Amino acid sequence: QKTEKQQAFQLLITQQKDFDILFHNALIIDGTGTPPYKADLLVSGDSIAFIGAVDTAKINVTQFIDASKRVLSPGFIDTHAHGDPLKTPEFKNFISMGVTTICLGQDGFSPEYKNLNEWIEKIEQTSSNPNIAMFTGHSTLRILSGVGYNPEPDSVSLQKMADILKNHLNQGSFGLTTGLEYTPGTFAKSEELNYLAKVVGENGGMIMSHMRNEDDNAIESSIKELLAQGKYCPVHISHLKVVYGKGKARAEEILSLLSEARAQGIAITADIYPYTASFTGIGIVFPEWAKPPNNYNKVKQERRTELAAFLKNRVNKRNGPEATLFGTAPYRGKTLAEIANEKDKSFELVLLEDIGPQGASAAYFVMNEKLQSNLLKDSLTMVCSDGSPTMNHPRGYGSFSKIIDAYVVKDSLFSLPEAIRKMTYLPAQTLKINDRGKIAVGMKADLVLFNPTEVSSSASFEKPHQLAKGFDMVVINGVIVKKNNIITSSKSGRILKKTD
Repeated sequence: QKTEKQQAFQLLITQQKDFDILFHNALIIDGTGTPPYKADLLVSGDSIAFIGAVDTAKINVTQFIDASKRVLSPGFIDTHAHGDPLKTPEFKNFISMGVTTICLGQDGFSPEYKNLNEWIEKIEQTSSNPNIAMFTGHSTLRILSGVGYNPEPDSVSLQKMADILKNHLNQGSFGLTTGLEYTPGTFAKSEELNYLAKVVGENGGMIMSHMRNEDDNAIESSIKELLAQGKYCPVHISHLKVVYGKGKARAEEILSLLSEARAQGIAITADIYPYTASFTGIGIVFPEWAKPPNNYNKVKQERRTELAAFLKNRVNKRNGPEATLFGTAPYRGKTLAEIANEKDKSFELVLLEDIGPQGASAAYFVMNEKLQSNLLKDSLTMVCSDGSPTMNHPRGYGSFSKIIDAYVVKDSLFSLPEAIRKMTYLPAQTLKINDRGKIAVGMKADLVLFNPTEVSSSASFEKPHQLAKGFDMVVINGVIVKKNNIITSSKSGRILKKTD
């Protein structure tokens, strides 16, 4: 094999002698889950040109990187991210934790363009640091088609949604996302979702779903609703969690449901962020009848007692007011219990009178660590952040670094090659991105250089916007965008497009 590598190098230098980057003596973890190996790696343009022993006397290299005692891996792929590349194109939070590709358009919401190319052209004009894989939001389809909050769109309206979706898929959208806990997506019935799933499947896409209900007593029915769509296209559970559920045994029950579906030929995968608190709008604790298109002020007057009772019961089920930590002004950093105490009123009246269903966003400590970590260990569960540059939750700044720090170095939940696989090759395979997620000759040069023992997450619920530490270098499409603690504004990322 060594002779083959030497011959490959000799052949290479007969064709090319100038290279952009040389990583010398790196410990390469290629993304596939196989054991690490020592090698040099050459980058030419936006791609990996050679892996093996390099004779530096025979080539010219613009940048020589001594990678001794450090790991070189593919750039991480965040399968569920948020943010607006027109407002924060550098995406420093993602770059700092080694993420080189982000999937946007999540939870049923994407930019409101019937012609996706119009949005793509705007992004390509301003550029972005990470690569972007774009999805089409189901709720956005309802808005663009005029379906809105209608629970039973007619055949003409369904076809309008399908036409926009098909157009997006043909313009490079990777598939459809649903947010069935949010309006207007929550009004969709299975017939509508299955109808659109057929369109996704016929056009080579996949569905990523924030499912209808993630509570312990409803998670199986939510998964089964998604599995029904899986008869037509690959399906994916966004930020898999079991709210209120506890323990390894409960995780195994959920995973067995997924295994049975796979045995029947349904392609189902999932992603998880490594935190036991979720983060979303406070509307999550309000009933549907108190949210749009209903008039909240009218509901507050006419159904006040009923609403207060609902809120009290809902929050107590979600581990009480102490487990709701606000992330937006004017209550940022305070729990619902603390606010109630300050205002000298019950927490349900604080929600009803002072906040309302659209008045805040918060973190909700509703998950069990043992259950979530066992879900994460599944071979087809990958890593996401569900974060953004502006979200007040540490997951947007620390998810990928926490995987290495907490689950590999400290707790040994899985090996470093397996952790890397969950963050690189597995999502690339799932998304059908064939030129990234793996270190091999000819693949795009999205790379991360780091010492695992130095990686750490600085972000906390008190200070959620602290950049991750320990990733020495991040390369995107052959361009160094982070070196030590400096992130450049090179914006070398690209809009990735689905290919059939």
